[in-house]
Amino acid sequence: MSDKALRCAVIGVGRMGSHHARVYGEAEGVELVAVVDPDPKRCAEASKKWGVPGLQTLDQLLELKVDAVSIAAPTIHHLALAEPLLEANIPCLIEKPLAPDEAQAKAIAEAASRSGAVLQVGHIVRYDPVTRAICSLENINPRFIEIDRVSPMTFRSVDVGVVLDMMIHDLDVLMMLMGNEPEDIQANAVSVLGEAEDVCNARLTFPPGDDGVRCVANVTASRLAMKTERKIRLISEESYVSADFVKRSGTVVRKKANDEQLEQIRTRLKAGEDLSHLDYLGMVRIEPLVVDDGEPLKLQIEDFLASVRSGSKPRVDVQAGFAAVRTANRIVEVARKAGSKMI
Repeated sequence: MSDKALRCAVIGVGRMGSHHARVYGEAEGVELVAVVDPDPKRCAEASKKWGVPGLQTLDQLLELKVDAVSIAAPTIHHLALAEPLLEANIPCLIEKPLAPDEAQAKAIAEAASRSGAVLQVGHIVRYDPVTRAICSLENINPRFIEIDRVSPMTFRSVDVGVVLDMMIHDLDVLMMLMGNEPEDIQANAVSVLGEAEDVCNARLTFPPGDDGVRCVANVTASRLAMKTERKIRLISEESYVSADFVKRSGTVVRKKANDEQLEQIRTRLKAGEDLSHLDYLGMVRIEPLVVDDGEPLKLQIEDFLASVRSGSKPRVDVQAGFAAVRTANRIVEVARKAGSKMI
């Protein structure tokens, strides 16, 4: 496939699917050949915008024999759409979450395994410049992580609760950073507009690392907030990292860079000195987190297409998507047992 243009299509051309179509349409070595959407008006608008056929059924798409497909339809339709495509050995990039529940996620994973087709899950936050900046830092080894992802209601993805809609982004990033799934979960949630949860807080405890110490993550997601915030803080014995995904900025405080100042503080505290007059922020050396301006979706699709061309395992494979759904379902179940009134 490396010597020919990849024939790509997008299923579901709502807000996110439209961006997929744009990226395919602008990419080198790629030909956007069709958009698929059961809504006639939306399908016609996307067809006209991109100058490609607008299809309304999966069977019509299968007849085109495309090389790769993005599935950006509602989560409840992912299995019905992905299974026939994977069985036809057509690589798929499935928007997060992989599926609404563990059983359907497993069915999609099994379909990919049977055919050997490339399957990538669209956990786009892995490609966010802030995430990539954090991953580039050395010796993070967090002991505590705090993540807030809140926004006003957009009325998108209302087929699932806030855990599968928003928190799952951060669950994937957490498991990428920690290398495994949490061993213990505490959670509570609130449902306001429907039966599914609209606000959720979860405390995740991960298995001990090589040093025998566990990391605890406190994650909050809300789609009923008064403003949009996407923030993360990581605390370890060696550093403190704080970042804002919306502003694409952050700060880093390294223990090693502040050894002299910290030792002076320790000495004065041991001597019983009153240090309440000191400006702590003025004493420590604070570095900016170096964040680039790359477009996450473009980077994600480039990664997917590279896997399609080479047949290699994608960075965010089906097992990562499966783990995120499994953890999300565990959180919802724990919240329900804690007394949260949800589906």
